[in-house]
Amino acid sequence: MNKPIKVLILRFSSIGDIVLTTPVIRCLKQQANAEVHYFTKSKFQFLLADNPYVDKVWLLDKDIKPIIKQLKAEKFDYIIDLHANIRTLRIKLALGVKAFSFDKLNVLKWLLTTFKVDYLPDIHIVDRYMETLEAFNVRNDERGLDYFVPYKDNVEMNWLPATHQRNFVAYAIGGQHNTKKLPVARMIELCRKINFPIVLLGGPEDYEAGEAIRLAVGDHLIVNTCGKYNFNQSASLVQKSLIVFSHDTGLMHVAAAFKKKVYSIWGNTIPGFGMYPYKTVFEVLENNNLKCKPCSKIGHKECPQKHFKCMNELSFDFPIKELRANN
Repeated sequence: MNKPIKVLILRFSSIGDIVLTTPVIRCLKQQANAEVHYFTKSKFQFLLADNPYVDKVWLLDKDIKPIIKQLKAEKFDYIIDLHANIRTLRIKLALGVKAFSFDKLNVLKWLLTTFKVDYLPDIHIVDRYMETLEAFNVRNDERGLDYFVPYKDNVEMNWLPATHQRNFVAYAIGGQHNTKKLPVARMIELCRKINFPIVLLGGPEDYEAGEAIRLAVGDHLIVNTCGKYNFNQSASLVQKSLIVFSHDTGLMHVAAAFKKKVYSIWGNTIPGFGMYPYKTVFEVLENNNLKCKPCSKIGHKECPQKHFKCMNELSFDFPIKELRANN
């Protein structure tokens, strides 16, 4: 049997981006007989620790120098660079092995956000990640994303109130930037539109918004778990949900990994950047009647135009067919 190739994958952030690299990990492991190592930030270790296709996870805290020395000793055959920044360039130069790098298309994104000139290819970012494996004769197995919840983080249905134990909708209310999240008043409006038991998911920073929604809509429909559970536990709730509503954030991609129907909510960013739910059924909720959108490839603290019409004027006039049979 041929000796396995030894490959180092580089992706340092963030949650959603790392989840989107999981098809690369799986296909490389299964099709190329590869020993797969993954280098990321320490705070994202939990995303990879239980992935059976990863042989070793390397973690970055602050100083990269001692880790580079250790990486050199591993004698990798190849590097797959899925981050493509100054840090990964430094690693590639230090290790001196053949590398295959992902193109972020930053110039094309800048043209779109600045001048509204769209030359972006109509291709999902996962498929662009997969292009880095062509030299290994590795192809996309079309199985979608992976997410592995460890047993210790499994949330049981009977931990929820009786109103939510049979079925519930998961709503990931968080987002790294404010312009990627609905204002609280609009979240309340959306939850009333859903009119079904809802579990709100988010971090400690989303707790107050979750409480405002719960108090406005009522305990009979809303359970606020924001800040109560860690990310893996929130992922466990996504796995158990009927359908998922989510802003453009990491839990949206977790929902796709579990093949959930996703209602994805878009503010200042757009699905055209190539990071919409992958290999699952989804609906896009966005306001396309704006000349100022997209205004950033990531997001802002507040709307540059001060009107925030991409979220404030987002229509909720859509059917939620999945809930009819469960009401």
